[in-house]
Amino acid sequence: MSAANSNLAGDRKILVTGASGYVGGRLVRQLLTENFQVRVMVREKRKISGQSWIDQVEVSVANATDFQSTKSALAGVHTAFYLLHSINMGSNFNEVEAAMARNFAKAAEDADVKQIIYLGGIANDEQISKHLESRANTGRELASGKVPVLEVRAGIIIGSGSASFEMLRHLTHRLPIMTTPKWVSNRTQPIAIRDVLWYLSHAAALKDPVSGAFDIGGPEVLSYADMMQTFAKLSGLRKRWIIKVPVLTPGLSSLWIGLVTPVPTALARPLVGSLISEVIADPKKSLNQIIAPPPEGLLPLSTAIELALSKISAHEVETRWSDASVPAAPWAKAQSDPDWAGETLYKDDRSITVDLAPEKIWARVEAIGGETGWYGAGPLWFLRGLLDRAFGGVGLRRGRRDSDHLRIGDSVDFWRVEELEAGKHLKLYAEMILPGKAWLEFNVDEVLVDGKKKSKLTQTATFSPRGLGGQLYWFSVLPFHVFIFPTMLRNIAKSARNT
Repeated sequence: MSAANSNLAGDRKILVTGASGYVGGRLVRQLLTENFQVRVMVREKRKISGQSWIDQVEVSVANATDFQSTKSALAGVHTAFYLLHSINMGSNFNEVEAAMARNFAKAAEDADVKQIIYLGGIANDEQISKHLESRANTGRELASGKVPVLEVRAGIIIGSGSASFEMLRHLTHRLPIMTTPKWVSNRTQPIAIRDVLWYLSHAAALKDPVSGAFDIGGPEVLSYADMMQTFAKLSGLRKRWIIKVPVLTPGLSSLWIGLVTPVPTALARPLVGSLISEVIADPKKSLNQIIAPPPEGLLPLSTAIELALSKISAHEVETRWSDASVPAAPWAKAQSDPDWAGETLYKDDRSITVDLAPEKIWARVEAIGGETGWYGAGPLWFLRGLLDRAFGGVGLRRGRRDSDHLRIGDSVDFWRVEELEAGKHLKLYAEMILPGKAWLEFNVDEVLVDGKKKSKLTQTATFSPRGLGGQLYWFSVLPFHVFIFPTMLRNIAKSARNT
Protein backbone atom coordinates (compact mmCIF):
# COMPACT_ATOMS: atom_id res chain seq x y z
CA MET A 1 0.00 0.00 0.00
CA SER A 2 1.41 3.42 -0.92
CA ALA A 3 2.23 5.93 1.82
CA ALA A 4 -0.56 8.21 0.61
CA ASN A 5 -3.16 5.50 0.68
CA SER A 6 -1.82 4.18 3.98
CA ASN A 7 -2.58 7.56 5.54
CA LEU A 8 -6.21 7.18 4.49
CA ALA A 9 -6.60 3.89 6.36
CA GLY A 10 -6.75 5.31 9.88
CA ASP A 11 -9.42 7.83 8.88
CA ARG A 12 -11.78 5.32 7.30
CA LYS A 13 -14.29 3.05 8.91
CA ILE A 14 -14.71 -0.12 6.91
CA LEU A 15 -17.70 -2.46 7.17
CA VAL A 16 -17.20 -6.14 6.40
CA THR A 17 -20.28 -8.28 5.85
CA GLY A 18 -19.89 -12.04 5.85
CA ALA A 19 -17.20 -11.80 8.53
CA SER A 20 -18.03 -15.32 9.72
CA GLY A 21 -17.27 -16.70 6.25
CA TYR A 22 -14.11 -17.87 4.52
CA VAL A 23 -12.99 -14.65 2.78
CA GLY A 24 -14.61 -12.22 5.23
CA GLY A 25 -12.89 -13.63 8.30
CA ARG A 26 -9.48 -13.28 6.65
CA LEU A 27 -10.21 -9.86 5.19
CA VAL A 28 -10.98 -8.47 8.65
CA ARG A 29 -7.53 -9.48 9.89
CA GLN A 30 -5.90 -8.04 6.76
CA LEU A 31 -7.67 -4.69 7.16
CA LEU A 32 -6.72 -4.49 10.85
CA THR A 33 -3.10 -5.19 9.93
CA GLU A 34 -3.26 -2.15 7.63
CA ASN A 35 -4.71 0.05 10.41
CA PHE A 36 -8.26 0.44 9.14
CA GLN A 37 -11.09 0.96 11.60
CA VAL A 38 -13.22 -2.14 11.09
CA ARG A 39 -16.85 -2.87 11.86
CA VAL A 40 -18.34 -6.27 11.09
CA MET A 41 -21.96 -6.95 10.31
CA VAL A 42 -23.22 -10.35 11.45
CA ARG A 43 -26.59 -11.93 12.20
CA GLU A 44 -25.33 -13.45 15.46
CA LYS A 45 -22.36 -12.14 17.42
CA ARG A 46 -21.62 -15.49 19.03
CA LYS A 47 -20.64 -16.93 15.65
CA ILE A 48 -17.52 -14.76 15.57
CA SER A 49 -16.83 -14.64 19.32
CA GLY A 50 -13.95 -17.09 18.91
CA GLN A 51 -12.11 -15.02 16.29
CA SER A 52 -8.70 -13.67 17.27
CA TRP A 53 -9.70 -10.18 16.11
CA ILE A 54 -13.01 -9.95 17.98
CA ASP A 55 -11.73 -7.38 20.51
CA GLN A 56 -10.32 -5.14 17.76
CA VAL A 57 -13.53 -4.54 15.81
CA GLU A 58 -16.96 -3.03 16.25
CA VAL A 59 -19.73 -5.61 15.95
CA SER A 60 -23.09 -4.68 14.48
CA VAL A 61 -25.84 -7.29 14.63
CA ALA A 62 -27.96 -6.95 11.49
CA ASN A 63 -29.63 -8.90 8.74
CA ALA A 64 -29.17 -7.84 5.12
CA THR A 65 -32.85 -8.50 4.47
CA ASP A 66 -33.83 -5.93 7.11
CA PHE A 67 -33.47 -2.30 6.04
CA GLN A 68 -33.25 -0.58 9.43
CA SER A 69 -30.67 -2.90 10.99
CA THR A 70 -28.57 -2.76 7.81
CA LYS A 71 -28.72 1.04 7.72
CA SER A 72 -27.64 1.19 11.37
CA ALA A 73 -24.69 -1.10 10.62
CA LEU A 74 -23.65 1.21 7.75
CA ALA A 75 -23.87 4.46 9.76
CA GLY A 76 -20.56 6.32 9.69
CA VAL A 77 -18.97 3.82 7.28
CA HIS A 78 -16.82 5.01 4.38
CA THR A 79 -16.40 1.69 2.52
CA ALA A 80 -18.59 -1.41 2.81
CA PHE A 81 -17.52 -4.86 1.67
CA TYR A 82 -20.40 -6.96 0.40
CA LEU A 83 -19.41 -10.62 0.86
CA LEU A 84 -22.82 -12.23 1.33
CA HIS A 85 -23.96 -15.38 -0.44
CA SER A 86 -27.16 -17.38 -0.31
CA ILE A 87 -26.24 -20.43 -2.39
CA ASN A 88 -27.37 -22.80 0.37
CA MET A 89 -30.84 -21.25 0.55
CA GLY A 90 -32.40 -23.61 -1.98
CA SER A 91 -33.46 -23.27 -5.59
CA ASN A 92 -34.52 -19.63 -5.21
CA PHE A 93 -31.14 -18.44 -3.93
CA ASN A 94 -30.86 -16.03 -6.88
CA GLU A 95 -34.04 -14.21 -5.80
CA VAL A 96 -32.85 -14.08 -2.19
CA GLU A 97 -29.48 -12.66 -3.25
CA ALA A 98 -31.09 -10.02 -5.48
CA ALA A 99 -33.41 -8.84 -2.68
CA MET A 100 -30.53 -8.67 -0.20
CA ALA A 101 -28.39 -6.66 -2.62
CA ARG A 102 -31.19 -4.16 -3.37
CA ASN A 103 -31.82 -3.65 0.32
CA PHE A 104 -28.11 -3.19 1.04
CA ALA A 105 -27.70 -0.68 -1.81
CA LYS A 106 -30.61 1.45 -0.54
CA ALA A 107 -29.40 1.31 3.07
CA ALA A 108 -25.87 2.30 1.99
CA GLU A 109 -27.28 5.24 0.04
CA ASP A 110 -29.31 6.45 3.04
CA ALA A 111 -26.27 6.03 5.33
CA ASP A 112 -24.09 8.11 2.96
CA VAL A 113 -21.57 5.33 2.35
CA LYS A 114 -18.92 6.42 -0.15
CA GLN A 115 -17.95 3.07 -1.68
CA ILE A 116 -19.27 -0.50 -1.90
CA ILE A 117 -16.80 -3.26 -2.79
CA TYR A 118 -18.33 -6.52 -3.92
CA LEU A 119 -16.48 -9.81 -4.45
CA GLY A 120 -18.12 -11.73 -7.28
CA GLY A 121 -17.05 -14.29 -9.85
CA ILE A 122 -15.66 -13.99 -13.37
CA ALA A 123 -18.50 -14.44 -15.85
CA ASN A 124 -17.44 -13.77 -19.42
CA ASP A 125 -18.88 -16.77 -21.26
CA GLU A 126 -22.27 -17.09 -22.94
CA GLN A 127 -22.79 -20.48 -21.26
CA ILE A 128 -23.03 -19.04 -17.77
CA SER A 129 -24.21 -21.10 -14.79
CA LYS A 130 -27.15 -20.12 -12.61
CA HIS A 131 -24.73 -19.48 -9.76
CA LEU A 132 -22.49 -17.12 -11.74
CA GLU A 133 -25.50 -15.38 -13.25
CA SER A 134 -26.79 -14.79 -9.73
CA ARG A 135 -23.42 -13.38 -8.66
CA ALA A 136 -23.40 -11.04 -11.67
CA ASN A 137 -26.98 -10.00 -10.96
CA THR A 138 -26.05 -9.23 -7.35
CA GLY A 139 -23.46 -6.80 -8.68
CA ARG A 140 -26.07 -5.15 -10.88
CA GLU A 141 -28.51 -4.82 -7.97
CA LEU A 142 -25.84 -3.26 -5.75
CA ALA A 143 -24.99 -0.81 -8.54
CA SER A 144 -28.65 0.18 -8.94
CA GLY A 145 -28.25 2.67 -6.08
CA LYS A 146 -26.25 5.89 -6.00
CA VAL A 147 -23.26 4.55 -4.08
CA PRO A 148 -20.32 3.68 -6.40
CA VAL A 149 -19.80 -0.09 -6.56
CA LEU A 150 -16.42 -1.67 -7.31
CA GLU A 151 -17.13 -5.27 -8.34
CA VAL A 152 -14.06 -7.49 -8.01
CA ARG A 153 -14.61 -10.65 -10.05
CA ALA A 154 -12.32 -13.52 -9.07
CA GLY A 155 -11.57 -16.91 -10.54
CA ILE A 156 -11.27 -20.10 -8.47
CA ILE A 157 -9.83 -19.16 -5.07
CA ILE A 158 -7.07 -21.44 -3.80
CA GLY A 159 -6.19 -21.38 -0.11
CA SER A 160 -6.25 -23.54 2.98
CA GLY A 161 -9.86 -24.15 3.86
CA SER A 162 -11.47 -22.82 0.68
CA ALA A 163 -14.25 -24.98 -0.78
CA SER A 164 -12.55 -24.98 -4.19
CA PHE A 165 -9.27 -26.14 -2.66
CA GLU A 166 -10.96 -28.88 -0.60
CA MET A 167 -12.76 -30.13 -3.69
CA LEU A 168 -9.51 -30.20 -5.70
CA ARG A 169 -7.58 -31.80 -2.85
CA HIS A 170 -9.98 -34.65 -2.13
CA LEU A 171 -10.81 -35.45 -5.75
CA THR A 172 -7.09 -35.79 -6.48
CA HIS A 173 -6.25 -37.77 -3.35
CA ARG A 174 -9.11 -40.24 -3.49
CA LEU A 175 -9.41 -40.95 -7.20
CA PRO A 176 -6.20 -42.13 -8.92
CA ILE A 177 -8.38 -43.08 -11.89
CA MET A 178 -11.47 -41.02 -12.56
CA THR A 179 -14.14 -40.66 -15.17
CA THR A 180 -14.86 -36.98 -15.38
CA PRO A 181 -17.19 -34.62 -17.24
CA LYS A 182 -15.99 -32.56 -20.17
CA TRP A 183 -15.70 -29.42 -18.02
CA VAL A 184 -12.36 -30.64 -16.60
CA SER A 185 -10.87 -29.49 -19.91
CA ASN A 186 -12.28 -25.98 -19.66
CA ARG A 187 -9.72 -23.27 -19.02
CA THR A 188 -9.67 -21.45 -15.72
CA GLN A 189 -7.47 -18.91 -13.96
CA PRO A 190 -7.14 -19.77 -10.25
CA ILE A 191 -5.95 -17.15 -7.80
CA ALA A 192 -4.42 -17.53 -4.34
CA ILE A 193 -6.43 -16.27 -1.37
CA ARG A 194 -3.41 -14.18 -0.40
CA ASP A 195 -3.67 -12.25 -3.67
CA VAL A 196 -7.45 -11.85 -3.36
CA LEU A 197 -6.92 -10.23 0.04
CA TRP A 198 -4.22 -7.99 -1.43
CA TYR A 199 -6.60 -6.60 -4.03
CA LEU A 200 -9.51 -6.21 -1.61
CA SER A 201 -7.55 -4.43 1.11
CA HIS A 202 -5.97 -2.08 -1.42
CA ALA A 203 -9.37 -1.37 -2.90
CA ALA A 204 -10.40 -0.09 0.53
CA ALA A 205 -7.54 2.42 0.38
CA LEU A 206 -8.32 3.93 -3.05
CA LYS A 207 -8.28 7.71 -2.86
CA ASP A 208 -11.49 8.18 -4.84
CA PRO A 209 -14.56 5.93 -5.22
CA VAL A 210 -14.58 3.64 -8.26
CA SER A 211 -17.50 2.18 -10.18
CA GLY A 212 -17.33 -0.81 -12.49
CA ALA A 213 -16.56 -4.53 -12.70
CA PHE A 214 -12.93 -5.66 -12.80
CA ASP A 215 -11.39 -9.14 -13.05
CA ILE A 216 -8.62 -10.69 -10.98
CA GLY A 217 -6.89 -13.99 -11.68
CA GLY A 218 -3.60 -15.70 -11.02
CA PRO A 219 -0.63 -15.71 -13.43
CA GLU A 220 -1.59 -19.01 -15.11
CA VAL A 221 -4.40 -20.16 -17.37
CA LEU A 222 -4.91 -23.92 -17.20
CA SER A 223 -7.59 -26.58 -17.17
CA TYR A 224 -9.11 -28.14 -14.06
CA ALA A 225 -7.44 -31.39 -15.11
CA ASP A 226 -4.09 -29.55 -15.08
CA MET A 227 -4.87 -28.32 -11.59
CA MET A 228 -5.48 -31.89 -10.38
CA GLN A 229 -2.22 -33.09 -11.91
CA THR A 230 -0.33 -30.20 -10.29
CA PHE A 231 -1.82 -31.06 -6.92
CA ALA A 232 -0.95 -34.75 -7.37
CA LYS A 233 2.67 -33.92 -8.19
CA LEU A 234 3.07 -31.60 -5.18
CA SER A 235 1.48 -34.20 -2.90
CA GLY A 236 3.84 -36.93 -4.05
CA LEU A 237 1.08 -38.84 -5.84
CA ARG A 238 1.31 -40.56 -9.18
CA LYS A 239 -0.11 -38.88 -12.24
CA ARG A 240 -3.91 -39.17 -12.25
CA TRP A 241 -5.69 -41.01 -15.04
CA ILE A 242 -8.51 -38.80 -16.22
CA ILE A 243 -11.10 -40.25 -18.59
CA LYS A 244 -13.56 -37.66 -19.88
CA VAL A 245 -17.13 -38.76 -20.54
CA PRO A 246 -20.01 -36.66 -21.93
CA VAL A 247 -22.78 -38.02 -19.69
CA LEU A 248 -21.78 -36.37 -16.41
CA THR A 249 -23.92 -33.25 -16.22
CA PRO A 250 -23.21 -30.55 -13.58
CA GLY A 251 -26.04 -32.01 -11.48
CA LEU A 252 -24.60 -35.53 -11.59
CA SER A 253 -21.10 -34.17 -11.06
CA SER A 254 -22.16 -32.37 -7.89
CA LEU A 255 -23.68 -35.59 -6.52
CA TRP A 256 -20.45 -37.41 -7.31
CA ILE A 257 -18.36 -34.71 -5.64
CA GLY A 258 -20.66 -34.82 -2.62
CA LEU A 259 -19.89 -38.53 -2.25
CA VAL A 260 -16.13 -38.28 -2.78
CA THR A 261 -15.22 -35.03 -0.99
CA PRO A 262 -16.21 -33.27 2.24
CA VAL A 263 -17.94 -30.57 0.18
CA PRO A 264 -21.71 -31.26 0.35
CA THR A 265 -23.73 -31.57 -2.83
CA ALA A 266 -25.58 -28.30 -2.15
CA LEU A 267 -22.27 -26.39 -2.21
CA ALA A 268 -20.65 -28.52 -4.92
CA ARG A 269 -23.49 -27.74 -7.34
CA PRO A 270 -22.69 -24.01 -7.75
CA LEU A 271 -18.94 -24.72 -7.75
CA VAL A 272 -19.33 -27.22 -10.58
CA GLY A 273 -21.76 -24.89 -12.33
CA SER A 274 -19.05 -22.25 -12.37
CA LEU A 275 -16.72 -24.64 -14.19
CA ILE A 276 -19.02 -25.37 -17.13
CA SER A 277 -17.82 -22.08 -18.64
CA GLU A 278 -14.26 -20.84 -18.99
CA VAL A 279 -13.34 -18.63 -16.06
CA ILE A 280 -10.56 -16.39 -17.37
CA ALA A 281 -9.85 -12.79 -16.44
CA ASP A 282 -10.41 -10.32 -19.27
CA PRO A 283 -7.23 -8.19 -19.73
CA LYS A 284 -9.42 -5.26 -20.79
CA LYS A 285 -11.23 -5.44 -17.44
CA SER A 286 -8.22 -6.17 -15.26
CA LEU A 287 -8.19 -4.66 -11.78
CA ASN A 288 -4.46 -4.10 -12.33
CA GLN A 289 -5.48 -0.94 -14.18
CA ILE A 290 -6.28 0.72 -10.87
CA ILE A 291 -4.55 -1.50 -8.27
CA ALA A 292 -1.04 -2.79 -8.87
CA PRO A 293 -0.46 -6.48 -8.11
CA PRO A 294 1.81 -7.46 -5.18
CA PRO A 295 5.44 -6.33 -5.70
CA GLU A 296 6.63 -9.95 -5.56
CA GLY A 297 4.07 -10.93 -8.17
CA LEU A 298 0.94 -13.07 -8.10
CA LEU A 299 1.37 -16.59 -6.76
CA PRO A 300 1.42 -19.42 -9.31
CA LEU A 301 -0.87 -22.37 -8.61
CA SER A 302 1.93 -24.60 -7.33
CA THR A 303 2.99 -22.05 -4.70
CA ALA A 304 -0.62 -21.42 -3.65
CA ILE A 305 -1.15 -25.16 -3.17
CA GLU A 306 2.09 -25.53 -1.22
CA LEU A 307 1.12 -22.67 1.08
CA ALA A 308 -2.32 -24.14 1.63
CA LEU A 309 -0.91 -27.58 2.45
CA SER A 310 1.65 -26.10 4.85
CA LYS A 311 -1.12 -24.22 6.72
CA ILE A 312 -3.13 -27.42 7.03
CA SER A 313 -0.11 -29.39 8.28
CA ALA A 314 0.73 -26.71 10.84
CA HIS A 315 -2.90 -26.47 12.04
CA GLU A 316 -2.97 -22.80 11.05
CA VAL A 317 -6.14 -22.72 8.97
CA GLU A 318 -7.63 -19.35 9.90
CA THR A 319 -11.03 -19.73 8.23
CA ARG A 320 -12.73 -22.56 6.37
CA TRP A 321 -15.55 -22.94 3.84
CA SER A 322 -17.64 -24.67 6.50
CA ASP A 323 -17.52 -21.58 8.77
CA ALA A 324 -20.67 -20.37 7.03
CA SER A 325 -23.67 -21.81 8.83
CA VAL A 326 -26.15 -24.15 7.21
CA PRO A 327 -29.44 -22.22 7.00
CA ALA A 328 -32.09 -23.40 9.43
CA ALA A 329 -35.30 -24.90 8.13
CA PRO A 330 -38.21 -22.43 7.93
CA TRP A 331 -39.92 -23.98 10.95
CA ALA A 332 -36.84 -23.84 13.19
CA LYS A 333 -36.65 -21.44 16.12
CA ALA A 334 -33.44 -19.83 17.26
CA GLN A 335 -30.84 -22.35 18.33
CA SER A 336 -30.72 -20.90 21.81
CA ASP A 337 -34.47 -21.08 22.56
CA PRO A 338 -34.88 -21.98 26.24
CA ASP A 339 -37.01 -24.74 27.79
CA TRP A 340 -39.85 -22.31 28.46
CA ALA A 341 -40.26 -21.48 24.75
CA GLY A 342 -42.93 -24.18 24.53
CA GLU A 343 -40.75 -26.98 23.16
CA THR A 344 -40.67 -30.62 24.21
CA LEU A 345 -37.13 -31.57 25.14
CA TYR A 346 -35.81 -35.12 25.34
CA LYS A 347 -32.50 -35.71 27.10
CA ASP A 348 -30.00 -38.51 27.44
CA ASP A 349 -27.60 -37.83 30.35
CA ARG A 350 -24.57 -39.98 31.08
CA SER A 351 -21.39 -39.49 33.07
CA ILE A 352 -18.16 -41.20 34.00
CA THR A 353 -15.63 -40.48 36.76
CA VAL A 354 -11.98 -40.92 35.82
CA ASP A 355 -8.78 -40.89 37.85
CA LEU A 356 -7.18 -38.30 35.56
CA ALA A 357 -6.63 -34.54 35.58
CA PRO A 358 -9.47 -32.52 33.96
CA GLU A 359 -7.13 -31.04 31.36
CA LYS A 360 -6.30 -34.52 30.02
CA ILE A 361 -9.97 -35.38 29.62
CA TRP A 362 -10.71 -32.00 28.05
CA ALA A 363 -7.97 -32.39 25.46
CA ARG A 364 -9.69 -35.51 24.13
CA VAL A 365 -13.14 -33.91 24.25
CA GLU A 366 -11.91 -30.91 22.27
CA ALA A 367 -10.37 -33.20 19.65
CA ILE A 368 -13.67 -34.95 18.88
CA GLY A 369 -14.76 -35.45 15.27
CA GLY A 370 -12.73 -34.98 12.11
CA GLU A 371 -9.76 -37.33 11.90
CA THR A 372 -10.17 -38.33 15.57
CA GLY A 373 -13.69 -39.57 14.97
CA TRP A 374 -16.44 -40.06 17.54
CA TYR A 375 -14.76 -42.49 19.91
CA GLY A 376 -16.42 -45.70 18.86
CA ALA A 377 -19.52 -46.98 17.04
CA GLY A 378 -17.84 -45.91 13.80
CA PRO A 379 -20.19 -47.83 11.47
CA LEU A 380 -23.25 -46.22 13.07
CA TRP A 381 -21.78 -42.71 12.71
CA PHE A 382 -20.82 -43.51 9.13
CA LEU A 383 -24.34 -44.67 8.28
CA ARG A 384 -25.84 -41.55 9.87
CA GLY A 385 -23.53 -39.38 7.82
CA LEU A 386 -24.36 -41.30 4.65
CA LEU A 387 -28.08 -40.90 5.36
CA ASP A 388 -27.59 -37.18 5.87
CA ARG A 389 -25.78 -36.80 2.54
CA ALA A 390 -28.51 -38.78 0.79
CA PHE A 391 -31.10 -36.23 1.96
CA GLY A 392 -28.97 -33.23 0.95
CA GLY A 393 -27.24 -32.60 4.29
CA VAL A 394 -23.60 -31.78 4.99
CA GLY A 395 -22.71 -35.34 5.99
CA LEU A 396 -20.01 -36.56 8.33
CA ARG A 397 -16.95 -35.73 6.21
CA ARG A 398 -17.09 -31.96 6.62
CA GLY A 399 -14.35 -32.38 9.23
CA ARG A 400 -12.79 -29.61 11.32
CA ARG A 401 -10.77 -26.44 10.83
CA ASP A 402 -8.16 -27.53 13.42
CA SER A 403 -7.62 -31.08 14.64
CA ASP A 404 -6.82 -30.14 18.25
CA HIS A 405 -8.56 -26.90 19.15
CA LEU A 406 -12.05 -25.48 18.66
CA ARG A 407 -13.62 -22.05 18.72
CA ILE A 408 -17.25 -20.97 18.76
CA GLY A 409 -18.70 -21.20 15.26
CA ASP A 410 -16.39 -24.01 14.10
CA SER A 411 -17.93 -26.90 12.20
CA VAL A 412 -17.26 -30.41 13.50
CA ASP A 413 -18.49 -32.85 10.86
CA PHE A 414 -22.28 -32.34 10.90
CA TRP A 415 -22.20 -30.38 14.18
CA ARG A 416 -21.28 -26.78 14.96
CA VAL A 417 -19.73 -25.37 18.13
CA GLU A 418 -22.41 -23.31 19.84
CA GLU A 419 -20.84 -22.86 23.28
CA LEU A 420 -17.27 -23.31 24.46
CA GLU A 421 -15.60 -22.73 27.81
CA ALA A 422 -12.04 -23.93 27.51
CA GLY A 423 -11.28 -26.84 29.78
CA LYS A 424 -14.85 -27.21 30.99
CA HIS A 425 -17.75 -27.07 28.56
CA LEU A 426 -18.48 -27.86 24.92
CA LYS A 427 -21.90 -27.63 23.30
CA LEU A 428 -22.46 -28.78 19.73
CA TYR A 429 -25.52 -27.98 17.63
CA ALA A 430 -26.58 -30.53 15.00
CA GLU A 431 -26.62 -29.33 11.37
CA MET A 432 -27.64 -32.71 10.01
CA ILE A 433 -31.07 -33.23 8.44
CA LEU A 434 -33.41 -33.84 11.39
CA PRO A 435 -37.14 -33.59 12.26
CA GLY A 436 -36.20 -31.21 15.06
CA LYS A 437 -33.14 -29.68 16.70
CA ALA A 438 -30.39 -31.51 18.53
CA TRP A 439 -27.44 -30.70 20.77
CA LEU A 440 -24.57 -32.72 22.21
CA GLU A 441 -22.86 -31.34 25.32
CA PHE A 442 -19.77 -32.28 27.29
CA ASN A 443 -18.85 -30.97 30.74
CA VAL A 444 -15.60 -31.71 32.54
CA ASP A 445 -15.52 -31.10 36.31
CA GLU A 446 -13.03 -31.80 39.05
CA VAL A 447 -14.62 -33.82 41.87
CA LEU A 448 -13.53 -35.30 45.19
CA VAL A 449 -13.99 -39.06 45.60
CA ASP A 450 -12.88 -40.49 48.95
CA GLY A 451 -10.69 -37.44 49.43
CA LYS A 452 -8.99 -37.86 46.03
CA LYS A 453 -9.30 -35.44 43.12
CA LYS A 454 -10.76 -36.98 39.99
CA SER A 455 -12.49 -35.83 36.80
CA LYS A 456 -16.16 -36.22 36.03
CA LEU A 457 -17.12 -36.20 32.36
CA THR A 458 -20.81 -35.58 31.71
CA GLN A 459 -22.36 -36.06 28.32
CA THR A 460 -25.85 -34.80 27.46
CA ALA A 461 -27.74 -35.37 24.23
CA THR A 462 -30.76 -33.07 23.88
CA PHE A 463 -33.44 -33.23 21.19
CA SER A 464 -36.31 -30.86 20.51
CA PRO A 465 -38.68 -32.69 18.15
CA ARG A 466 -40.81 -31.16 15.43
CA GLY A 467 -44.27 -32.68 15.72
CA LEU A 468 -45.05 -36.37 15.79
CA GLY A 469 -42.34 -37.20 13.26
CA GLY A 470 -39.71 -35.74 15.53
CA GLN A 471 -40.97 -37.67 18.53
CA LEU A 472 -40.99 -40.93 16.58
CA TYR A 473 -37.43 -40.18 15.43
CA TRP A 474 -36.21 -39.75 19.03
CA PHE A 475 -37.67 -43.05 20.21
CA SER A 476 -36.41 -44.85 17.10
CA VAL A 477 -32.78 -43.83 17.79
CA LEU A 478 -32.90 -44.45 21.55
CA PRO A 479 -31.72 -48.09 21.17
CA PHE A 480 -28.62 -46.85 19.32
CA HIS A 481 -27.82 -44.46 22.18
CA VAL A 482 -27.22 -47.53 24.35
CA PHE A 483 -24.30 -48.44 22.10
CA ILE A 484 -23.03 -45.02 21.04
CA PHE A 485 -22.95 -42.81 24.15
CA PRO A 486 -21.53 -45.16 26.84
CA THR A 487 -18.89 -46.29 24.35
CA MET A 488 -18.02 -42.66 23.61
CA LEU A 489 -17.50 -41.86 27.29
CA ARG A 490 -15.33 -44.92 27.91
CA ASN A 491 -13.20 -44.31 24.84
CA ILE A 492 -12.67 -40.63 25.64
CA ALA A 493 -11.32 -41.74 29.04
CA LYS A 494 -9.24 -44.48 27.42
CA SER A 495 -7.79 -42.06 24.89
CA ALA A 496 -6.94 -39.59 27.67
CA ARG A 497 -5.06 -42.32 29.56
CA ASN A 498 -3.04 -43.24 26.49
CA THR A 499 -1.92 -39.70 25.61
